[in-house]
This record gives sequence, C-alpha cells and structure tokens, in this order.
Amino acid sequence: MKINTKISLAIALAFSATASNAAFAADDFINPDWANSATYVGASFGQGKSHQDDQRMARGLTNSALSTFTADTRDTGFKVFVGKQINQYFAIEGGYFDLGKYNFSATTTAGRAITGESRYRGVNLDLVGQLPLSQRISLLGRIGTEYVRTGTNFRGNGIALPANTYSGDSDFGAKAGVGLEFKLSEALAIRAEAERSRVNNATGRRGNVDLYSIGLVYKLGRPAVAAYVAPAPVVVAEAPVQAAPAPMPAPAPQPTSEKVSFAAEALFDFDKAVVKPDGKAALDEMMAKLQGMNTEVMIAVGHTDSVGSDAYNAKLSLRRADAVKAYLVSKGLDPARLYTEGKGEAQPIADNATAEGRAKNRRVNIEIVGTRTVSQ
Repeated sequence: MKINTKISLAIALAFSATASNAAFAADDFINPDWANSATYVGASFGQGKSHQDDQRMARGLTNSALSTFTADTRDTGFKVFVGKQINQYFAIEGGYFDLGKYNFSATTTAGRAITGESRYRGVNLDLVGQLPLSQRISLLGRIGTEYVRTGTNFRGNGIALPANTYSGDSDFGAKAGVGLEFKLSEALAIRAEAERSRVNNATGRRGNVDLYSIGLVYKLGRPAVAAYVAPAPVVVAEAPVQAAPAPMPAPAPQPTSEKVSFAAEALFDFDKAVVKPDGKAALDEMMAKLQGMNTEVMIAVGHTDSVGSDAYNAKLSLRRADAVKAYLVSKGLDPARLYTEGKGEAQPIADNATAEGRAKNRRVNIEIVGTRTVSQ
C-alpha cells in the first residue's frame, strides 16, 4: 500500500475517532488521578525533512567530481506509539516510525549518471515531559533513543562499483523534540510536534532527519461516572371497603443532593495543600452529618482568588481538592466514589478587587449525591 493511501486511511480513522468522542468533549475533567496514570496509544502523520550531505555521498559513490546534482529533501512521514503516564508531568513512550524516502540524482564531469533513494525507518523509546499551561493545553518536550534502519538503492552507470546497488545501515541514534497538546477530553487529545532524529546515510556519515507531524492520542480505560437512576414510584392498590385498611409501605429512599462549601483558610495554611487539624475537624463534622446517607458520588472542587498566575492557581486548587479527597478516603470513604477538580480562579463568587471578596473565592466545595434511609 502506498504511503499516501495509508495517510488517507489514517486521517479518515482520526475523524471517525474524533466524532465518536464528541460527547466527551464538553465533559469536565473530574478524574485527573486516572488521566495522570493512564496508558495511551496514538498515531501522527506529517512531513519529514532530510538534512544529509547527499552531494558528498554521491561523490563517494562515483569516485568522481560532479557537474550537476539535485536532491529531494522532503517526504511524508508517520509514527505510531504507545505510552504510559508516570504522573501529570512525565510519560514513557515507545513506537515505530517511518521518516520517508528521499531521492537524489547527479552527473559526473565525465558525463556519467547516478540516482539514489534513501529511506529511514525504526523504533524509539522516549521520555516525554508535559508542562500544563491550562486544564486543556500542555507544552511537550521529549528526549530518547532510537534504532534506525537506513536503506539506499543506487542506479546508473556512474556507480564506482556496479555490483553495489544497495546499501543498508542499522544503528542507534539520539532523538529530541518539542510540541503542543490540546485535550479534547480526559481521554482524547490532539498533538502537534517537531522531532529530530540522528541517523546514518549510505556512506556511514551522520545526519539529521526532522518530522513535523500532527496526530491523535487516546488514553485507555477511562472510568465512567454512573448516572443515578431514581427508584420507580410505588403503586398502592386501593383496599376493599369492607376490609381493614392495609398498612402503608415504608417510603422508598429518595435521591438527595447536598453541597457544602469550606473557606480555604479553614482547611489549609496560606499557599499550602495539607489539611490542618481544624480543617480535619470540619470535614469530620461533615462526614457525621452524612450518617444514614448512601453516598453515590462525591465531588470536591477547589477554587482560588485571582492572585497569582492562572496555571499556578489551577494547580493549587487541584492539590487542595486532592488533599480533601485523601483525608476523606482515610476516614473510610470509597475512593472510587470521590472525584476531584481544580477550577483555579475561573469561577469566583465575589469580587476579587477586595480582600473580603478574595477570601470568599478561596474555597473548596463538596457536592454529595446519594439516598437517605427514611427512619420509621
């Protein structure tokens, strides 16, 4: 299958995957713990650019001076990969890549001709760094090693050794790159990257091949938050007039939603994300009020005032929500039912221009959805 056909098929699959995940695009990121430790797969396609001294290579193959030389230094390339998030900031990634095919042609001063075609393919293992700029956008940087197979075919009457029409070389090389990632949801993201590979050419000399690509990344095993289904209404048949009235059945548990807001100063010291003893007492009091409630879902959402950068406030609000989760889990709450979010300064409830307003905006909201057992 030609490489252009492969690219067309992959682009069609990418659009299909994007459409099938459109429902997730508007979701809040309610499960960063999963996203920061997930396994992912992906594919990227784009343009390769060769930085090789092809003219010197041609002179070496002909053992003669050249009168003309032309080279095609651009072609289509692609890569497929699988990775594992170590945490929010780092991932290990391995894959297979094809950097494309590059042609050259030359004539010698004696009027003899030579043409060639080089192709670079291999496997890689990289450490990928991720710097979040917002909840959805991250800068990427990668460094790693790769094993590259270089294959070059020669033709023409200018070849110094006519029996040599193919040269193959396999070697380890270094790899580095930078990029940008945009998360469509917790599970699906788009990446744009520029990567440089260090490779050998047909005469064993080192050179570079760049790949500028765009692709999709999909994280596997995204947990779903089960929707609450209200109990069916109880239908009571009317008793006959002559019979004694039948006792009414006990009311079925009804869905309950409760929301509690804590001032950040009540839970944490300034610019910290460790729950204070007074904060633990406040959380214990909240848990005591939940006695008799079958908790389905609990969401802890951290907020900050506008002092500081957006990126820093987003991280601080999420760390504080995670700290609340860790404490509630230590008190026996099922971690699978508790999710965290960090909204940073994005949802103020008061004016950040005043000290009083900023204090109100520094908060952690906890929303609980469940059913209460009605006592008889």
